[in-house]
Amino acid sequence: MDSREKTLAGNFIIQRIEKDLKEGKNDGRVHTRFPPEPNGYLHIGHAKSICLNFGIAREYNGKCNLRFDDTNPETEEVSYVNSIKKDIKWLGFDWDNEFYASDYFDTFYEYAVRLIEKGKAYVDDQSQEIMSKNRGVPTKPGIESPFRNRAIEENLNLFEEMKNGLHPEGSRALRARIDMSSPNMHLRDPVLYRIKKTPHHRTGDKWCIYPTYDFAHGQSDSIEKITHSLCTLEFEVHRPLYDWLVREIEIFTPQQIEFARLNLTYTIMSKRKLLQLVNEKHVKGWDDPRMPTISGMRRRGYTPASIRNFSDRIGVAKRDGVIDLSLLEFSVREELNKESNRVMAVLYPIRLIITNYPVGKTEMLPAKNNPENPDSGTRELPFSKTLLIEREDFMENPPSKFFRLGPDRMVRLKYAYIIKCTGYEKDTEGKITEVRCEYFPNSRSGSDTSGLKTKGVIHWVSEQDAINAEVRLYDRLFVVEEPGSVKDKSLKDMLNPASEIILKNAKVEPSLKEAKELDKFQFERTGYFCVDGDSLPGNLVFNRTVTLKDSWIKEKAKI
Repeated sequence: MDSREKTLAGNFIIQRIEKDLKEGKNDGRVHTRFPPEPNGYLHIGHAKSICLNFGIAREYNGKCNLRFDDTNPETEEVSYVNSIKKDIKWLGFDWDNEFYASDYFDTFYEYAVRLIEKGKAYVDDQSQEIMSKNRGVPTKPGIESPFRNRAIEENLNLFEEMKNGLHPEGSRALRARIDMSSPNMHLRDPVLYRIKKTPHHRTGDKWCIYPTYDFAHGQSDSIEKITHSLCTLEFEVHRPLYDWLVREIEIFTPQQIEFARLNLTYTIMSKRKLLQLVNEKHVKGWDDPRMPTISGMRRRGYTPASIRNFSDRIGVAKRDGVIDLSLLEFSVREELNKESNRVMAVLYPIRLIITNYPVGKTEMLPAKNNPENPDSGTRELPFSKTLLIEREDFMENPPSKFFRLGPDRMVRLKYAYIIKCTGYEKDTEGKITEVRCEYFPNSRSGSDTSGLKTKGVIHWVSEQDAINAEVRLYDRLFVVEEPGSVKDKSLKDMLNPASEIILKNAKVEPSLKEAKELDKFQFERTGYFCVDGDSLPGNLVFNRTVTLKDSWIKEKAKI
């Protein structure tokens, strides 16, 4: 079975499309769409939908529209529109057509009039609260509105008055006339239009009535001749209304297909809760590297390919489930391992003095940029008498299986020499401040004739050549595995206090002097890091994208 056959076997959406093509439906066309509401930034859940919709269109030489569902002017902004476009293109996709639901406001109004003329819609004077109460519960019929049997002419006049701004906001609504006893609550005379006297970011003050999502969605799909309208599973119960509307308006009928939405452990996908995190300043904005937004992941150092590969791995399902965040992190590591150059960076530096190394001497030692990529070449590292090493790489009283540096212990400095500890200094509080060693001149990497053997290899930077850097260590934002399902705790109570640790005194090798925003590196033995846009000349800022291995279980135990 080849890769395409495996994809076909495991993807019920593709199976449906293949069946439609074999039956000659839609003249052999495949036309999808991605319809975000511009009321926030896209997150990893949207990325799955983007990969699915654009990917299917690409697979079948079809088309995919970008359509902004801008029917709620109170929460929508042009800045969100621009961010959505940027995110889609960054992920590696482009749209065939760019549309807005607001492009169709005149047509929607005509469709609504058509329903009124057929006796399938009416103007209701009840308040939203009363309408909601009278819908009842699925096991019992709802209460019909006293305005449900208004004359068609009266409904047409009232609806036109609503459009012309003659009625206060919330005083009236246009409802579909379907079935108040249906067990599907979405068929109990749903609202199609409501009065909102709020300027729209594209149409200005032209409209003071706006269609609901349920009315605009299917009709937009129909106008654009979408063949396969792919929605997340929560819209499955909306499908009977979707089909009812296009049938009663008598327009082209797209096929709505639902798939399970993406839920990740230790992650919240609700736009409302993400906005709460931003507004309450638990994070530093929509692009905070701890956020599950595409802009946050981009800033953290995730790659488009890693997100696309993750989407392919999880596939599509018919039932909701929760995907382990570790799978996404694995996809990121896999990609970064192939493309990231290795560099030396010391996050918690202590001084190491090689007492028998010549004063004033500097050697340039060759180092591989990326062992995974033979074409990545090499660079040179300056080596001198005084180095900086990680504090955790020296222990005053090391256990037997500690293969790094300690009194009278030997270790290899990566790309350099074998050294042996001869002493150390402590401050008045007992903290190690300096380590003294001797090196073996004939133990240099690549030309070692010393005959010495060491089990440990540690990284380093030359103190006189090192560059100052701020390093931000990011981890999961929440300590609760499924924060979106917890009802008795606030978002604040579930936050991981160690989700951001800022190190102001890190040191990195001099080759990083010209590093630019979003450049990605593997800090040897530490993790993958990305240059942040906050960097300034002489003060680089790095974000930790992901550790070298999945260390969350151990980190969680510390919290």
